[in-house]
Amino acid sequence: MGKKVIIIGSGFAGMSAAAFMAKAGWETVVLEKHDTPGGRARKLVADGFTFDMGPSWYWMPDVFERFFAQFGRKVSDYYELIRLDPSYRIYWDDGPMDIPADYSAFRALFESIEAGSGDKLDQFLAGAEYKYRVGINKLVFKPGQSITEFIDLDLFKGLFKLEVFNSIQAHIQKYFKHPRLRQLMEFPVLFLGALPENTPALYSLMNYADIKLGTWFPKGGMYSIVEAMVKLAEEQGAQFLYGHDVNEIRIKGNKANEVVTSSGQIFEADVVIGGADYHFIEAKLLEKKYRSYSESYWDKKVLAPSCLLYYIGLDRKLKDVPHHSLFFDSPFEAHAQEIYVSKSWPKAPLFYVSVPSITDESLAPQGCENMILLIPVAAGLSGDTEEIREHYLNTMLDRFKALTGEDIRSNIIYKRTFAYSEFLSEYNSFKGNAYGLANTLMQTAILKPGCRSKKVDNLFYTGQLTVPGPGVPPSLISGEVVAGQVLKYFGA
Repeated sequence: MGKKVIIIGSGFAGMSAAAFMAKAGWETVVLEKHDTPGGRARKLVADGFTFDMGPSWYWMPDVFERFFAQFGRKVSDYYELIRLDPSYRIYWDDGPMDIPADYSAFRALFESIEAGSGDKLDQFLAGAEYKYRVGINKLVFKPGQSITEFIDLDLFKGLFKLEVFNSIQAHIQKYFKHPRLRQLMEFPVLFLGALPENTPALYSLMNYADIKLGTWFPKGGMYSIVEAMVKLAEEQGAQFLYGHDVNEIRIKGNKANEVVTSSGQIFEADVVIGGADYHFIEAKLLEKKYRSYSESYWDKKVLAPSCLLYYIGLDRKLKDVPHHSLFFDSPFEAHAQEIYVSKSWPKAPLFYVSVPSITDESLAPQGCENMILLIPVAAGLSGDTEEIREHYLNTMLDRFKALTGEDIRSNIIYKRTFAYSEFLSEYNSFKGNAYGLANTLMQTAILKPGCRSKKVDNLFYTGQLTVPGPGVPPSLISGEVVAGQVLKYFGA
């Protein structure tokens, strides 16, 4: 009889871990509370519209290729990728700016805004590429269990080039003077969930991912990745059980030996991997004496934002709106303070609009458009009433009309909102966060919650509250890392 692993949750990290554990010959069972896989990357199908409920940006295509290659597969075996051009559009208060996919055109855009910035951009991205290559190959695949993991000659030689102790804000300011260029270069840090002044300059690697590796879209939507990963894991022998809401992990002899669902069904295990919210597993599924971290520890963590999400179906096509749009027509600093410092409802928030049906018409009925609107807000900000949600929707629609010329209020034929309350009820999300733990210096590598329990020998964790951090590519890596740790300690 082979060894058995129970994985709680089928988000990207859980699916990744399942594929690697099944490949290693373990009996692998994934328990998912919802009726479909994907966790925060589920899809919503309603009235002929298809919406990705979570991630909508496809960056770092090499990470996805690397993942599938370890199983003798290619991304193209499962889904088709389309490179977006423009990568995205930014709406400033005085009009739009398209971000071209072609680097020479991108460089020319910089030069047109600030003389000499083209050469500075070349220099900046040379350093960003170095950080990306070293970061991906040397840093993000570390399990973060000991400082000794980072005793590496290449890392030591390149320590200053990695700029771990310098902020991304200060780093960008060394190269660019124009406020719009600075804001444009700081934008990818929003994916990391922290203020630019609190994010290590190491993460200029995100600029390399954005500018050089490009923005892509999988045909059929981001859920195509979920379907691909489930199929891949099942091809390795993994089993996915849906509608199985876990409410207890039983410990015997300092080992997790049983996982119990809300229906009373019991699953025996040699190892348990928590792919659901880390804090939820600790606080709700384990007895207090088996928790690695106290509530005071969790309360001190800096969380990435939560968000207000709107899934909108229109009964007509839009005329001149790209796939991704960022509305930066309000002050960035004020909104950032409201998210991270005052933790209050924003007065004039930046927001994001995605219209995937512009790229893939199959995602909406003929002649229609599907839209996703998103406002980042502070984690833990409750009171997301219908009145609050309507207020912010109206704010976005007013600004959308003013900057695009498109008045879409009367064309909305489908609407669903998703906010703090749903992040709690649907995903058991700690303080309703949307993106996990912010990538600050003091929450990097060994300073993150560990991927292995400190109290239970065979309990492991994966996902965006542990190593390496938030985002889809890091979640794929997180599943691989935790599977590697299980196999290290418990064998193939």
